[in-house]
Amino acid sequence: MLAKVVIVVIFVGILTSLGAGLLFMMRDKSQSDRAVRSLTVRIGISVGLFVLLFVLWYLGLISPHGVRP
Repeated sequence: MLAKVVIVVIFVGILTSLGAGLLFMMRDKSQSDRAVRSLTVRIGISVGLFVLLFVLWYLGLISPHGVRP
């Protein structure tokens, strides 16, 4: 249960960083590097989430499931 909450919180952080990048792109008119930093943070968080999912799967805390015939 805790793993799912952590995943959702990280995903919300990714979306927040994406929104901040959009806001900085619209507001700054490409005059600063805040949008680039925000999008770089989003990529870092996304890679971290990907690694976390594999670690949780390896430890058996989450299990993948798919469509079963």
